[in-house]
Formats: sequence, C-alpha cells, structure tokens
Amino acid sequence: MTNLLLLLMLLSSAFTVMDKSTLGTDAKSMELLKALETVNGGWSTLLEVKDVEFTYEYHDLGKKAKDISIERYIFDGETSWAKYSEHNVNVLPGKAGMAKQCYMDDKATMTLEGEAIKDPKLLGAAQFLRKANFYWFTMMYKLRDPGTHHKYMGTEEFNGITYDKVSLTYSDTGKPADDEYILYFNPKTHLVDLFYFSLPAMGVTKPILRMELEYEKIDGVYVGTKRKGVFPNEKGEYNLGGEYTSTNVKFNNGFKKEDLSL
Repeated sequence: MTNLLLLLMLLSSAFTVMDKSTLGTDAKSMELLKALETVNGGWSTLLEVKDVEFTYEYHDLGKKAKDISIERYIFDGETSWAKYSEHNVNVLPGKAGMAKQCYMDDKATMTLEGEAIKDPKLLGAAQFLRKANFYWFTMMYKLRDPGTHHKYMGTEEFNGITYDKVSLTYSDTGKPADDEYILYFNPKTHLVDLFYFSLPAMGVTKPILRMELEYEKIDGVYVGTKRKGVFPNEKGEYNLGGEYTSTNVKFNNGFKKEDLSL
C-alpha cells in the first residue's frame, strides 16, 4: 500500500476537484440526495433496526493478504466493535492470536488474545479503523450529516450508464484534513453505484481512489455487500486493488454497549 500511495500522491495534481470556498448544498444535489433517501429511508432506517452483525472480509490484492472479522455496530451512538480471526493487513499484521477492537464513547480499546493493548499508536490505528469501518457500512445513510456540503458536478458516463455527479465535502470536523468524495447517482435506482474519495490520513489528499458497490436489500435495508477498490497506477490507469465483502448480515441483535466493551 505504501508504494501505491506514493504513486497516488504524484498523480493527485492531475485531478481537478471542487473549490471548498463554494460550500453549501445546491438544488440539484438536494434533489438527488432526497431521491436516495426515498429509496433507502435515510438514517432513521438504521435507528429502527438498532444494530448489525456481519462477517467482513477485507482483501488487499496488492499484498495478497486479508483481514477477516466479525463486525458489530450499534447505530445510536455509533459504537463499533470487531473480532478478527485473520489480521494480515490493517490489524497487527504478523502477530498471532485473536484480536478485538472497540470504539465507544469516543475511546478506542484493543486486545490480543485477551491482553489489553496500550500502545498509543496501535490504539490510534484502532480508532481510525473502527470509525472507518462503521462509516463504510453506513455511508449512504449519512450523506446529509451535519457539516456536509454538496455541489452538483454534471453528468458522466461510466460502464454505459450516464450518472449524475455530486461532490461531498465537510466542515467543522476538527480533523487536520477532511475526506472528499465524488458520488455517482444511478438515474434509475437513485443509489450511488460508485464514488471517488480521498484518504488524507494515508497521504491521498484528493478524491482519486474509486469504490464500486453492489447492493443487497436485507430486512428492508440496502447494504453495500460487495465493494471494489480501484486505484490508479503511475500512468493514471485504474486497476483493481481491493475487494471488500460483507456476508451473514443480521440486524436487530439486541446488542447493548456493555456487550461490546473490551
């Protein structure tokens, strides 16, 4: 991943993104966002099902390695927990044993084979991953969170479909640099089939990474159960870099915060 990110940083100057001085949400963007919420029900849909458990397989094709976890989230309060049976990419690679992470009440905790991890860097990484995994699962229900701003960017054809494009940026998050997205809305389903994103925490400051999604409707909830990360090489050519799959998705498990504490 390190070599890839260096290449992405070199490429980033070739991409044009929205000027953050033009923050707000224009009428066309709002129309598209509301059409999506009509389909998926918005954040209230997740609050109704309360929580989720699923098996998450994170496959880094470049490293030929995987993280495999049982993920559990409580939507009200955004508690994020995971138990890793395999962790060779983002979580203690090279370390044997069962790893667990939890992010609750603005605090990350982590264990390996039941022993608490106290290293601040490892806990910082755990916090980042717990929040990131939660966001990837819930993203399409959080596009109008407080602090979000949207700008319509016209249309673009991709794989035979003419998509409406909307840029998504943030303000007042407290982060040194905020993520940026370019969302592609399907005109027939009103779902977001793909998006480009930045990853400032990893040195990618412009939205040049692509994520492609496939959805399943499970217990009335649209879940992006299959995602593909497609990244540019040094020539600007996009290649499949990662596959991220959610299976055995179960909502309304009755989880309480004390059930997920480590």
